[in-house]
Amino acid sequence: MPDGSSTAHLYRPKLITILGEGYSPEKLRQDAVAGLTVAVVALPLSMAIAVASGVTPERGLFTAIIGGFLVSALGGSRFQIGGPAGAFIVLVAATVAQLGLNGLLLTVLVSGVMLTLIGATGLGSLIRYMPHPVTVGFTCGIAVTIFSSQITDLFGLTLAGPEPGPLLAKLVVLGHALPTLNWSALGIGAGTAAMIFILRHWRPTWPGMLIAIAIASVVALALALPVETIGTRFGEIPHSLPAPHAPDISYDLLLQVLPAAFSFTLLGGVESLLSAKVADSMTGRKHRSNMELVAQGIANIASALFGGISVTGTIARTATNIRAGGRSPLSGMLHSAYLLLFMLVAAPLARYIPLAALAGVLVVVCWYMAEKEEFVRLVKDWRSAVVLVPTFALTIFKDLTFGIVAGCILAVIFARLGNPQKPEDA
Repeated sequence: MPDGSSTAHLYRPKLITILGEGYSPEKLRQDAVAGLTVAVVALPLSMAIAVASGVTPERGLFTAIIGGFLVSALGGSRFQIGGPAGAFIVLVAATVAQLGLNGLLLTVLVSGVMLTLIGATGLGSLIRYMPHPVTVGFTCGIAVTIFSSQITDLFGLTLAGPEPGPLLAKLVVLGHALPTLNWSALGIGAGTAAMIFILRHWRPTWPGMLIAIAIASVVALALALPVETIGTRFGEIPHSLPAPHAPDISYDLLLQVLPAAFSFTLLGGVESLLSAKVADSMTGRKHRSNMELVAQGIANIASALFGGISVTGTIARTATNIRAGGRSPLSGMLHSAYLLLFMLVAAPLARYIPLAALAGVLVVVCWYMAEKEEFVRLVKDWRSAVVLVPTFALTIFKDLTFGIVAGCILAVIFARLGNPQKPEDA
């Protein structure tokens, strides 16, 4: 079986290539099963990521439905699954807090344009050379930051004012709020996380997140536990997709969103190509990096028009797709169709989901997102550690973009020191 190396440079969606090779009913059956499996995973995760990002849960579903469909239909990978990603929680939440929902949608749209241009100009291949310690450092940093953002809902805390963004200030405020701890919320959140961990170990093929969310919702409702739910905070989830609508744009607002849009673009490109690379290693195939970025860009533009948040390739859902037998981009397109069906049929049930249970889901996401073993391995080598540790620390205490840029600069400096140019012969 060819691995696709000879065509990896082409601007041609893998869907067109696969349909040209011949697509049998058996492949459609396999893609349909894989798409359903991924949708079951994506359903609670998309809502959890949206809530943690400071927006309503349906915006996570809009992102997975619209953005996920286009990532698969236009992308340069056979197996990539797109949607909202945990790595974006910090960026999206900060953008919403600073610029509001309209500012966020404009940021997503502008980052989509940037990603499209990067892919169209052939610069996508450069992102693949991100130093490994930088990738591990900012990924672990994001995991710590996301976990800290879930403490309020996980413990059911009542804050005296808005939750600060910076980590140290956040921890001080959370410490003062500890006397308001809601034991019912903590039990629901910790129980949800524990059940997911147990099911992953005991029955790895079962949809652990969906099962845990369903049980938590039933328990909270049956026992009338005093916990906040999606319904009490956000109301009911809409039964359909909204009509496309462009965010309000002004010259001043455009200037304001540019720094955030750059961060979205940088993280989106890295995450998407990293996910596609993982898919390659699992299947022996080759993705088309520039086509993948073009697709990610178009998907983000469309997501913004439909009120969604940032779209990127997601490693966990892509790996699930492969393990479930996905054969082509149609599995990703079908995963989006299944999520749309859920919105049309079962959206009212989402109002009973406890927010503590969604926080429990994200605790699990953080645990698996952080490359703990790799972090320990890299920190033992001083050459890796001088890049890894500052990237990790700056991501936590400053921001993601600063951490990535500083990490890359340090990597270049120490690469030059480690490989000095030899003087020319006289």
